[in-house]
Amino acid sequence: MDLARWVDTAVVRRSTAHDSHRAPRREQIVVAAAGAIEQYGAGVGTAQIAERAGVARPHVYRHFDSKDDLESEVLRFAATQLIETVRPAMRHSGTAPAIIEGVIAAAVRWAAENPNLYRFMAARQQTKATHRARLGRTRFLGEVVAAASAYLRTPDVQVEPPDGVMAGLMGMVDAGIIWWLDHHDESQDEVVTRIAHQVWLVMSDLAQSVGLAIDNDSLLTVP
Repeated sequence: MDLARWVDTAVVRRSTAHDSHRAPRREQIVVAAAGAIEQYGAGVGTAQIAERAGVARPHVYRHFDSKDDLESEVLRFAATQLIETVRPAMRHSGTAPAIIEGVIAAAVRWAAENPNLYRFMAARQQTKATHRARLGRTRFLGEVVAAASAYLRTPDVQVEPPDGVMAGLMGMVDAGIIWWLDHHDESQDEVVTRIAHQVWLVMSDLAQSVGLAIDNDSLLTVP
């Protein structure tokens, strides 16, 4: 976990001197909580978080409004890590199946390296906190929608993939990756290929619905 790369001004950049003083400790606890979840699972206790953060156990929640507040910040942290892993694959040119496979491969790789954090995120995908942290337009879904929109754009057609369609795709991807993490009944390459093919089928249908003819060999570029 690279704390220096996690910058969320809406969360840790406060206007008052008191909040500015608290921000570094909040970040420290969030990173510690993410590490503890990865080590022990989503049921990690406050004691393990406090130990990793180097603070007394009663001090953990002095910096957060509630347990839900801390979990929301961990979700933001994990989502940012995932975004930074997947984003380069969203900027490549190539055929649609190849681009999709690159994105899925990056997501699966991150999940394989952070299985408990990925489970933590996926298990909370229907909660309000996750919708704010992960599905909000400024977070991971926003990145996916922006990338898809860039590919699904011509001089005559501007496509903005519906959030519901993209959120459904994310749910499908989550389910496939979690199944693989739990069972390992396929190789990593096999699960990437299978999930990427499923995503391509949905995206191809979306493109056709707005009159874009994209086949397996069509070369897509991002401006």
